Amino acid sequence: MYYCPKNVYNPYSQYREFPSYRVSPMTSYLRILHASPKSPAVDVYINDMLKFKNLAYAAFTDYIEVISGNYNVKVYATGTKVSPVLNKTIFVPPEKIYTVAAIGILPNIDLLPVPETKIMNPADMAYIKFAHLSPNAGPVDIVLPDGKILFKNISYKSFTGYIEVPAGTYTLEARPTGTKTTALYVPNIKLKSQRYYTVYAIGLLKGQPGLQALIPLDGVSYLNMRED
Repeated sequence: MYYCPKNVYNPYSQYREFPSYRVSPMTSYLRILHASPKSPAVDVYINDMLKFKNLAYAAFTDYIEVISGNYNVKVYATGTKVSPVLNKTIFVPPEKIYTVAAIGILPNIDLLPVPETKIMNPADMAYIKFAHLSPNAGPVDIVLPDGKILFKNISYKSFTGYIEVPAGTYTLEARPTGTKTTALYVPNIKLKSQRYYTVYAIGLLKGQPGLQALIPLDGVSYLNMRED
């Protein structure tokens, strides 16, 4: 089940000088992905308000609807609020959908916004893109078993745009760029028509937690942009 909240989080609500009849800026959606290997479960505060609690490694939050603007994101080890492991301000533009990934290894954790941009899609096609979030893996190619390259030379902190593929079941391999060595094997990926997916490669190459792929249904598949 995918949650689409109705309440809009307004970063400017503290400012009383804004009249009640002011037209609200256009809204966007974002969710958080915990992709920092070796990091504990975390609580996520947005503009000093607790928005997500006990977010485990490799987990996504629900999407929340937000008004376009600047947002301060603080991340604490769950149950604490003394010293954040991450403190960063990001700008969310209007009418956009993002997965904001917490990446890197303590103490060098950062936020990487990964946009989800809808494109016109035929009824029988699915859409897929790739995001490289493994901090110690070099550039990779994403390849089908027959050797066809879907995405080439994608380095850490990089992500692609969506490409269209026929709906169906796929097996993908992540290979160090220019080689035939399989670093990550991902079988039985079911892609449905008129749906958007991102393959997030997380974890550590030859380390723990190991490399793995997360393939959620992206919010652009079902969230609608609107003005308030």
